[in-house]
Amino acid sequence: MTSKLFTPLQIGPIEVPNRIAISPMCMYSADDGSATDFHIQHLCRFGMSGAGLAVMEATGVDQTGRISPGCLGLYSDDNEKALTRVVASAKKYNMPGFKLGIQISHAGRKASTPYPWDRAGAALTPENGAWQTFAPSAIPFGNDVPAPKELTDAEIRGIIAAFAESAKRAVRAGLDLIELHAAHGYLIHQFQSPLSNTRNDEWGGSADKRLRFPLAVAQAVRAATSGTVALGARINSTDFAEGGLGVEDCVRFASELKACGFDYVCVSSGNIVPGGRPALGPGFNVERAAHVKKEAGIVTRTVGYIAGPKHAEEIIASGAVDQVALARAFLDDSNWGWHAAEVLGANVPPPPQYQRIKAGAWPAAKESRAMA
Repeated sequence: MTSKLFTPLQIGPIEVPNRIAISPMCMYSADDGSATDFHIQHLCRFGMSGAGLAVMEATGVDQTGRISPGCLGLYSDDNEKALTRVVASAKKYNMPGFKLGIQISHAGRKASTPYPWDRAGAALTPENGAWQTFAPSAIPFGNDVPAPKELTDAEIRGIIAAFAESAKRAVRAGLDLIELHAAHGYLIHQFQSPLSNTRNDEWGGSADKRLRFPLAVAQAVRAATSGTVALGARINSTDFAEGGLGVEDCVRFASELKACGFDYVCVSSGNIVPGGRPALGPGFNVERAAHVKKEAGIVTRTVGYIAGPKHAEEIIASGAVDQVALARAFLDDSNWGWHAAEVLGANVPPPPQYQRIKAGAWPAAKESRAMA
């Protein structure tokens, strides 16, 4: 039986060779937003991993929109130059058909945090480089962080323009796909959720008004890219909190994004408030993502505790979604795609330089992988 996981997928103007995406993962290794040699090493591994697509980490559209001082940014010529170098390296030796994307974002009230290995979840102090955070409303993310500044109308329009400018930079850098981070409690999501947006002007109040900023960003990014790259968004299927967003809000958002000319959505959940994602089992977003795909009629990816090849295959073969995203599975095993192909009987040969370890060529392969 042919593996469905290893069939091609058309996403707007691009085709990816299989249904495996590597999810954006913050690496906290940039210099004032600029990618470093770390990113070359990190992303070159993904280009030869067997995945059809990798999406680079959440990348701030301005300095205040970074999650931490070490997060990527795409708001300056230096950022663009550094990113262009990384993209060229990552795509030079990749596997046939591999595509590389980037997730552009503004962290809003969840910005100005330390590296997770220092003190995860708490705010930076002025002594160690904290900056003013911004949000739809002056509601802090938790009790132990400073309140953000409520954005003015002019500041909101400035951030919309910053998203468009970052999108232009991403195209010039050679990326194949741009994804808006509109989930996990970051700024676009903050505008959409009633738990973080209590405004009573044109940017808040009713569900229509709370969607105005997310859709204005989408429209600006679409206009800035002119169909040259695939466009998508990671969106929340539920806030896992009373009074928050639910799956029907997600369906509407996905439908509106499709109307804006977006090519796909990646359905996730939670994190608009502290503790906003309960402990759940494998594939915990799949059911809601399938509902979004059915109702919105847009290419749909999902993410969330998907780690095994057989599980990924089952999700795609069922027709629930079009693509699955894995994160830590690829940090743990950068050749996950090759190994998944072996398990599922698909033909995804390693690059020529690694042919000596393809299936059947190395007698010790089974023993080596059993130790992993």
